[in-house]
Amino acid sequence: MDLLDVGCGPGTITVDLARSVAPGSVIGIDRENAVVIEATGLLGASAMENVEFRPGDACSLGFDDQSFDVAHAHQVLQHLSDPVAALVEMRRVLRSGGMLAVRESDYGGFVWAPSDPLLDRWLGLYHQVCSRNGADADAGRHLLGWAQAAGFSDIQAGSSTWTFADAVSRGWWSDLWAERMIRSSLAEQAISYRLSTREELEAISSAWRRWAEHDDAFFVVIHAELIGRL
Repeated sequence: MDLLDVGCGPGTITVDLARSVAPGSVIGIDRENAVVIEATGLLGASAMENVEFRPGDACSLGFDDQSFDVAHAHQVLQHLSDPVAALVEMRRVLRSGGMLAVRESDYGGFVWAPSDPLLDRWLGLYHQVCSRNGADADAGRHLLGWAQAAGFSDIQAGSSTWTFADAVSRGWWSDLWAERMIRSSLAEQAISYRLSTREELEAISSAWRRWAEHDDAFFVVIHAELIGRL
C-alpha cells in the first residue's frame, strides 16, 4: 500500500501511518520547507525505511496520476483558499479502489466552560484571520460537500470530538493556545491585518492559562471526518 499524507506538518501522524502500512511506502508533503526538515528529523536513527518527507503543494501535487492507494489529510483543508482543488488533486493521484481519508475541525462548533469574554474574542479573532486569508475555520461542516464537489461519490462521513476536561489535557490545550496567541503566524497576521494588538493578544494568552486553572474547565473540539473510495 502506498500512502500520501498531505500537509504532514511535523510528521508525527505520518510516522504512525507508516508503521501501520509497512512495508508499504508513505510520503508526507508540506509546503513549508522548514517543517519538512523538522519532520525528517523525526526519523533520526530509526530503522524506518518506508517513509519520506518532501516539500509539496496540496493544490498541485507533484505526482503522476494513480500513484497512491490512500490520500490522507488531517486539519489541512481549513487552511486552504480552495479546499476542493486540493481534494481534486488527491483524487487524481489515487488508484482505482483507492481511499481518501480526511478530518477537519469546525471552530463554530467548539464549546467550553467557564465562559470568558477574552476566549470569546479569541474565537472571533481566529475566524477573522482565517477569513482574511481566504480560508474557512468552520471547515468541518463543509467537508462532505467539498468531497462531493471534488468528484467523490462513495463517501462514508461521520464526526468525532476531542475533550479536554482533566488537569493534564486542559494544561496541554491551554498552553498550546496561550503560546499561539503571542508566538505564531496567527499572532503575526492578527497584528499585520490590524485585527488585534500585541496587548490584546497577551491578554487572551493569559486568559487561556487562567481557564485551565478552573477545576470545572471543559472544552470540546468537534471534527467532521470522512472516507471516500474510488
